[in-house]
Amino acid sequence: MTDELDDLKAAMIAATPRPDAARKAADLALAEENFARLQGSTDEARPMSERGPMARLGQGVKAMLDVMTTRAGLTATTGLVAVGLVMILPVGRDLLAPPVELVEPGTVVVTSDRDGQALEERTVGSALGNESLSDPLQAPSPSMEAEIAEGLDFASDLSVAQRRAEGQALGKVASAPQAERLVIADDVAVVRESDTEVFSNAAPSSLKVTAEEPVSTFSIDVDTASYAIVRSSLTRGMLPPAEAVRVEEIVNYFPYSYPESGGPDPFEPTISVMPSPWNAGTNLVHIGIQGDLPAIGDRPPLNLVFLIDTSGSMQDANKLPLLKQSFRMMLAELRPEDEVSIVTYAGSAGQVLEPTRAAERSVILAALDRLEAGGSTAGQAGLQQAYQVAEGMTGDGEVTRVILATDGDFNVGLSDPEALKGFIAERREGGTYLSVLGFGRGNLDDATMQALAQNGNGTAAYIDTLAEARKVLVDQLTGALFPIANDVKIQVEFNPAEVAEYRLIGYETRALRREDFNNDRVDAGEIGAGHTVTAIYEITPVGSAAVLNGPLRYADENDRGAGGELGYFKLRYKMPGEDVSRLIEQPILPEQDVVSDDAVFSVAMAGFAQLLRGDDYLGAWSWGDAIALATGARGDDAFGYRAEAVTLMRLAESLSR
Repeated sequence: MTDELDDLKAAMIAATPRPDAARKAADLALAEENFARLQGSTDEARPMSERGPMARLGQGVKAMLDVMTTRAGLTATTGLVAVGLVMILPVGRDLLAPPVELVEPGTVVVTSDRDGQALEERTVGSALGNESLSDPLQAPSPSMEAEIAEGLDFASDLSVAQRRAEGQALGKVASAPQAERLVIADDVAVVRESDTEVFSNAAPSSLKVTAEEPVSTFSIDVDTASYAIVRSSLTRGMLPPAEAVRVEEIVNYFPYSYPESGGPDPFEPTISVMPSPWNAGTNLVHIGIQGDLPAIGDRPPLNLVFLIDTSGSMQDANKLPLLKQSFRMMLAELRPEDEVSIVTYAGSAGQVLEPTRAAERSVILAALDRLEAGGSTAGQAGLQQAYQVAEGMTGDGEVTRVILATDGDFNVGLSDPEALKGFIAERREGGTYLSVLGFGRGNLDDATMQALAQNGNGTAAYIDTLAEARKVLVDQLTGALFPIANDVKIQVEFNPAEVAEYRLIGYETRALRREDFNNDRVDAGEIGAGHTVTAIYEITPVGSAAVLNGPLRYADENDRGAGGELGYFKLRYKMPGEDVSRLIEQPILPEQDVVSDDAVFSVAMAGFAQLLRGDDYLGAWSWGDAIALATGARGDDAFGYRAEAVTLMRLAESLSR
């Protein structure tokens, strides 16, 4: 058997031809030629890596689409496939989740409601394992994430581990005073915080019994910030917080054409009486004041210090970038001899532009363009340096103003509103006034802004759009920077023989004591050139069925004024640079003359604001009633402000359902 096998092996060896080197070389050359022709390229082939099943699935889908579609169709279809995978896979949902802040294991995380009441307290630790309160689906393994990403060529974008690492770099959160949701995943506590905005307001004025409290005293207000904040909320699809609604600022947002003064005073009050649209049996006393507007050539030289918040909270597009655009428009309105300086604050304060004539526009704009947001908010240091710069710019007969632009988030230094009030009040006596422009939402500190502006003899406005920036810094620039009357106070004494009850609509944060009216040391609001001021009282006549308070058993019937007059109006003001006030006074008569569209529209806005606040004095008056009243009184609406207001009222009506 062995011999036969040996013979067979020898025969096979003999039959096998010897290798032909020339033939081998020719065959190899032919193979390389065919390979190059089929590949379409002689470049070195790209190295191939090992791919898992999910990666090969992605490559297979792409290959199929290469055959079935054109190049344009391939792009669109591949995009749809990618979006579909992102939406259906857990890793995709992780990618689409909102940014979060992270806490390491062992941290105590507290959730609370908007009023600060604790809802839950938990300690994050390893005992929680991989529990997830936000997503009942199990997260994919790291290997699966990598395979999916590799197949679709965006592994870095889909890396959950990388996103978590980036979140940890943002800092640790030990408590969330206004947290809305708590998520635990992979021993990491995730807290989503709601807005931390603070607004300055007070409870709506209560109804007064004339026989008990016949005198009402308040400071005028020409700020408009509340209206812009309301607009910002409504256009974002939500009703504004009730505390953000200040009736007088919504009413005074609009320009009115009240009669101008024909005498020595810079304004002349216009008083009218009309039936209340929301309560049968009551009337409204409407007070309108129109400030004189001097010619632009008559105004004195202007010195402006832009105090700009460049802290980290100002980096959003509707904050520092919008601020730069706004100031750019304002510069075009300055005269060549006016001067501008820029002071910034973020962690520390610094002057980035020495006093520069407005004629050197390119120099000022270059300084603005270099500003970037970052750091904490050293508000006190910024204010101190801005006033120091302003004092150095002031000359005889010139007007010097500091314009603070911020989101109000003063978190370093002097951050108590009461302390800020004293700081600013000490410096307004030198003639340098402070106005405040608010930007952005989310951490808007309206309370601080109001405290600064009111005590700095300036105005407070909120800039949410470029259109609003133009209104405040271009159309109304003269009124904002050049006051025609300081410390303007109004006092109305109602006649108990004619008026049983009354209430002032708005001005809750501007209320004064009765004795403050004649005290020239008490600060009050300013009226700028061309500004209008509106105040509205609702009064209940004696004998009306609308009287809410019953008679007192021991009331003195003899302690009543003479009939005929509803009340007596008095206004005190100081001319700029003077320390002694001047008095304007006139009776309030019951005659109801033809009421102007301006008066009716302002009443509609007062009703709109009360609806937003949820006031108790409107009876069955509805959003539809407010819209109809405003629509019928739009009158001459050159800039479309009133049309916009009607649109906002319709939005509020829809959102309130």
